[in-house]
Amino acid sequence: MIDIDYPTFYLAGDHLKICPQGSTCCSEEMEEKYSLQSKEDFKSVVSEQCDHLQAVFASRYKKFDEFFKELLENAEKSLNDMFVKTYGHLYMQNSELFKDLFVELKRYYVVGNVNLEEMLNDFWARLLERMFRLVNSQYHFTDEYLECVSKYTEQLKPFGDVPRKLKLQVTRAFVAARTFAQGLAVAGDVVSKVSVVNPTAQCTHALLKMIYCSHCQGLVTVKPCYNYCSNIMRGCLANQGDLDFEWNNFIDAMLMVAERLEGPFNIESVMDPIDVKISDAIMNMQDNSVQVSQKVFQGCGPPKPLPAGRVSRSISEGAFSARFRPHHPEERPTTAAGTSLDRLVTDVKEKLKQAKKFWSSLPSNVCNDERMAAGNSNEDDCWNGKGKSRYLFAVTGNGLANQGNNPEVQVDTSKPDILILRQIMALRVMTSKMKNAYNGNDVDFFDISDESSGEGSGSGCEYQQCPSEFDYNATDHSGKSANEKADSAGVRPGTQAYLLTVFCILFLVMQREWR
Repeated sequence: MIDIDYPTFYLAGDHLKICPQGSTCCSEEMEEKYSLQSKEDFKSVVSEQCDHLQAVFASRYKKFDEFFKELLENAEKSLNDMFVKTYGHLYMQNSELFKDLFVELKRYYVVGNVNLEEMLNDFWARLLERMFRLVNSQYHFTDEYLECVSKYTEQLKPFGDVPRKLKLQVTRAFVAARTFAQGLAVAGDVVSKVSVVNPTAQCTHALLKMIYCSHCQGLVTVKPCYNYCSNIMRGCLANQGDLDFEWNNFIDAMLMVAERLEGPFNIESVMDPIDVKISDAIMNMQDNSVQVSQKVFQGCGPPKPLPAGRVSRSISEGAFSARFRPHHPEERPTTAAGTSLDRLVTDVKEKLKQAKKFWSSLPSNVCNDERMAAGNSNEDDCWNGKGKSRYLFAVTGNGLANQGNNPEVQVDTSKPDILILRQIMALRVMTSKMKNAYNGNDVDFFDISDESSGEGSGSGCEYQQCPSEFDYNATDHSGKSANEKADSAGVRPGTQAYLLTVFCILFLVMQREWR
């Protein structure tokens, strides 16, 4: 709070630059101090409104991040414990294969830059090599021979249908989980950056006139009229108002992905039983090893038998006789904070719904603060900028384009704030990723050739039952790109050309920043 010395007598107000001239109790120095104080008051109230929302996103992101990471740790530990009990020394000799699987899954969640489909294909190919050696331990296999074996993977399906189903489930669950966590982080970052307001000179003059000029007329207890405050806030927060359209699109996309996390893309339901699923695949390979081996020998040629002395050291047929015994649910380790994905998603959905229209509501929320304005019910005994009387002007709309007729704040509607435009672009990029995640697609590794394959990251929905509330990403069947669709649907006519130019400049930067 700036220290202000109040005079005990009235002066002629000719020296005042902003406050009404005439009889006044404010010196020129007091007006300057009031101007600084009004600016600080405005920044403080806006910051308080935004800080609460930023804290909500930050805390929810932290919970989700902890949950996902611990879920992976628990799944890896569960698989390791049970495979040690079931397969013993055989598993220990090949444990790095499974460790690498979880390393890559963690790397995808934390960093990205992992093609989940290719990584999982590689896991099953490596597992097939190990298994084929074990079930045919009396033979010697060269690397070239094993490469031939891998060519028969799709045809022979040695692990049954487990690899296809697991690839689909893991890909869409991890894409949705990582993108949702990313969205929470981006939302918090956008709010944090936009919450730092730097009012223009015209805005500062209007704030001084609204908050403290009444003091100069001795009306210290009279608060600004609510509609008067609304016009000033809509002028001072005009650029923030332009965030609302993309922000609401982003919130809607987050809510749709949240529904996926509660249903078919639930990462908890994928990772909890992953040890059982992989073991089922191994058992399937064991049960069909004779048929698989015979077909491979026909296609790749008869393998070379090991010398008699080495055969005795091979793995006996009974090495795989033990059947996998999964954890009972009560034995499953609890995840972060002992919570579940459903509880986390339910909580976040409620917060997301509350956050919708935040930016268009910000001027009203600021004026609802008792430090800034009188209530709506007190329309006659409030400060209207000139005296204690009703405020007669209509309230202008939100956003930069509506400020040309603002009676209280002069706003240059031809110069959008570059910081706000960057946040609009950040939201647009994240919304596009959300739409991809909703359809089970990873935007960083989407391959158009997979669009009609019905499997992996190009499909995202088993049995083609997913609804299509969101457009297909990358390039849809009409040939229109996602960015073109966003331009046609999400930009007001008056700003299309400007935003398109900014988008071209910022696109690569934003991709790198939010990847």
